[in-house]
Amino acid sequence: MRYLLDVNALVALGFLQHEFHERVAAWVRRSVVKGTVELATCSITELGFVRILVQAPQCGLTVSQARDLLLRLKATRILKFIPDDHDISRLPAWVKTAKQTTDGHLAQLAKAKGVILATLDRRIPRAFQIPSGQMILESAGSARARTGGRRGR
Repeated sequence: MRYLLDVNALVALGFLQHEFHERVAAWVRRSVVKGTVELATCSITELGFVRILVQAPQCGLTVSQARDLLLRLKATRILKFIPDDHDISRLPAWVKTAKQTTDGHLAQLAKAKGVILATLDRRIPRAFQIPSGQMILESAGSARARTGGRRGR
């Protein structure tokens, strides 16, 4: 399965002090390390990563520092880059407010590229919501219950 990380998911993965870093990192460890998932970025998510880390006072990063942090994250090879060739004409009909424009663009880009948008936001249609630690534990517990406590291989 291939996922395009939205801006917040990418920030949470790359910035250790983000409130959802452990949530995203646990999903990545569980999925990517096992080889069941590929993660991707695009121009918008990478630019958003830099913008947020520079604008957020709690981060205290310069553009150069945020860029270097993203480049180090990309150097781990867990992130692939998806080129973005979509213009405004492809914005989905469900986009009604300014706050939905980036989400709509990313959702449509993901669909066109055959990947799934991965997000922390439950309000994006047809996107995958990265599970919380509790949801991960519950999923593992129900999987063990279905297999009689045996781990699948």
